[in-house]
Order: sequence, then structure tokens, then C-alpha cells
Amino acid sequence: MSEAADWLAARGIDDIECITPDLAGVARGKMMPAKKFTGNTSLALPSALFMHTISGEYPEETGEFRYSPNDGDLKLMPDLSTLADVPWESDPTAQIICDLVDTSGAAVPYTPRNVLKRVLSLYESRGWQPIVAPEIEFYLVAKNVDPDYPLTPPIGRSGRMIQSGQAYSIGGVNEFDELIDDIYDFSECQGLEIDTLIHEDGAAQLEINLRHGHPIELADQVFMFKRTIREAALKHGIYATFMAKPIQGQPGSAMHIHQSVVDRATGRNIFSDADGSPSALFYNFIGGMQRYVPAALVMMAPYVNSYRRLTYGMSAPTNNAWGYDNRTTAFRVPTSDAAGRRVENRLPSSDANPYLALAASLACGWLGMKNAIEPGAPTDLTANEDGGISLPRGLLEAVAAFECEPEFHEVFSREFVGTYAGVKRGEFETFMQVISPWEREFLLLQV
Repeated sequence: MSEAADWLAARGIDDIECITPDLAGVARGKMMPAKKFTGNTSLALPSALFMHTISGEYPEETGEFRYSPNDGDLKLMPDLSTLADVPWESDPTAQIICDLVDTSGAAVPYTPRNVLKRVLSLYESRGWQPIVAPEIEFYLVAKNVDPDYPLTPPIGRSGRMIQSGQAYSIGGVNEFDELIDDIYDFSECQGLEIDTLIHEDGAAQLEINLRHGHPIELADQVFMFKRTIREAALKHGIYATFMAKPIQGQPGSAMHIHQSVVDRATGRNIFSDADGSPSALFYNFIGGMQRYVPAALVMMAPYVNSYRRLTYGMSAPTNNAWGYDNRTTAFRVPTSDAAGRRVENRLPSSDANPYLALAASLACGWLGMKNAIEPGAPTDLTANEDGGISLPRGLLEAVAAFECEPEFHEVFSREFVGTYAGVKRGEFETFMQVISPWEREFLLLQV
């Protein structure tokens, strides 16, 4: 803490944001003067804050979902390694990501950062360390203050509305040069490492790839990147959205996750044998993904809107197949040398909480290795050309599959499974209260 005090003083920091991700990945916390932060002040948040829906409502108790009878406090424990500037604030401001513990000092099992740490502890018990690299897609859209109106692409520097079909177009990226410069500058100020940035196929749809590393560090980076990109967009009078399917007829936005596992002692990739060939653990990891990811999908596709992306005929996979360099499969093995052998999970959408999406994906691979699950045969065909969908088709179906998998109660904790399922049921009930334009168009005068 003395080093943190020196860091804050050297930068003239006035205020510090003590933040933590809620179940949706939204930053919750408290702002305080920097001097008070370094004075060993105790910070707390109510437990119910991690049990409300994305719309801010508190769902009914269902299944194993229960509120704390006294809505007691959870204590914020700052992770000093995450201390960083907040470059978009006018006054010198810093931010720090916090973990949550209860009054006894025990980690709170249903908070996202702790869920991911629990999964990582399973790997650590075997002397392993997962390595991940997320890719985050998002749309830039014109400001939309009335949710009854569809989103539209923004105007670029050419003065024209951006069109689709711009995949990997440098000209498409250049339409937003000044905004992208701000994203780079904001990221550098926070110590966030962008590997590459490209224009995706959708109208004003961009993708940022991050450098591979430790799952907690990369989840923190995605958490902070989302804030950064939204703030940079607002500075230029437009929105950045991480909705899975924000615009009808346009591709959805994914958060692809590249995963490998190394031996903690030697740094060797355990997906490869000494001769460079794929190891049994590599195949078991894929087998676990095939077996368990459909039941964990709600952690990677958390909203009603998420399942609009996972629809036949779109660019997202609708299967649990795997293949070598096959982008139509859920689990793609990119071309690489033995040291870089990895599995890309192409199912998570960009609306997912990065801590929970990483926890779910890594847990499924872990269960495959623990239970020595053999995968199906790889495919080099277009895996979704037959119109079949081998995944939950909607939020409630995904919640039911999640709750019914007994292995998840151990790897994620029973408290998290019950809490997350209850919140997702509550969000579905809230969604069902809204009458959509489709219903007004086709049912109003015909039924």
C-alpha cells in the first residue's frame, strides 16, 4: 500500500474508483479521495448487488436462488496489481479492481472474479496454468436515445454512413482514425496491450485481439477495455456496443477465446507431447468442451439477445463440433507449432462477462481432462450447413441445462450456480413483459 501511495502521489491523483464486476460485468463500487484509500479505509458493498438483473431488478427466489436474510456487507479487497489511470476523466483519477470477501474474510463464491479464481485453482492443483487470448468484437453505432428505434451505423470521416462487407478493410478502420487513436492512447495509459485491431464484416463492426496471458489478467483487461472503448466512442459522439446481436441482418459480435495449458514448473504446453504431436490431454480438453459447453452456454451467451447470434445461417457456430482451422465449428484448432497448440472457443458472445466466460470455457476443458473424455472426430466440412443446432436455443433452455449439470456445482460452487440461474430466470421474466415490434407487425391485425 505504501508503493500505491507513492504511485498516486507521483501522478497527483485526486480520486480513486474502487470497482468490481457484477454478474453482468458492469463496474460496481465506490469512488473516494486517494488519501482516504491509502489510509486503510474499509470498503463494503451490499450482497444483493450481485443478485439483481441487468435492468436493476431483484428477481423472485426460485430453485436454489436465495437472498441473504440480512443483505449483509461484502468487503472490497483491492488488487493493487490492477491500479491504473482513468485517462478519460478531466481530474487526475485512478481505478483499481477489487475482490470480494465476506465478514470472515472468505472469498464470496458467487462473484465473477472469485468464480474464475476457483476454476484456476483446479488447474493449479495439477501443477498447470491456463493461457488465454480473447478476441472481442463490437459495433460502433450512431447515438440512440429512444430504444424503440433500431440502431444504425455511424457516419465515418468520409461523411457517409458505414456499410457492411468491410472485413479486414483498412479503409473501414481509417473511417474512425481519431477514435481508434484515442482507444490506443487510453489503453496505453492503463497498461492494456492490444495485439491487433481489424474491421469485421458488419457495418462499423471492429475487433480487438489481446496478447495472450494469465486468465485473471486477461479478464481484467477485457473488463477495462469495454469501459475504455465506450468512453472513447462517447468522446466522438457515438456509441460502442457489445450486444451480441445489435442490428438486424448484420453479423453478431463474438468474444472468441484461445486456450492452451502449460506446466507451471517447466512452461511446456501440455497439449503437445515431447515429439510435437498432440497429447492425450489435448484431445481430452476438446472432449470436455464438446461434452460440457452446451450446459455452460448460459455463462457465454447470457441474455435473450445472445441467442439471436447463435442462429442457423449466421456467421456464428450452432454446433459443438471441432476441427482443424475450421471456422464453422464451435471449437477450432488454429494452425500452429507444438508450443503454440491451442483450442479456440468460438461460442462466447461479446456481451458475456469475461470472468464467467473464461471460467466456463476453462472448466469444461478441465472436466474433459479430469474425466479423460474422448472427443468426436474432427470435421473439415461446413459444420452448420445441415441447419441442425446442437446447443440450447434460448435463455431458459440454457439455464435448465446449466442447473442440471452436477459437475458444475463442484467446479463453480453450488452458491454460484443457484444465484446465476435465479438471476437469469428473472431477466427472462423481465424480457417477457416487453411487446416487440414483430408482435405488433404480424399479430396486431391478423390473429
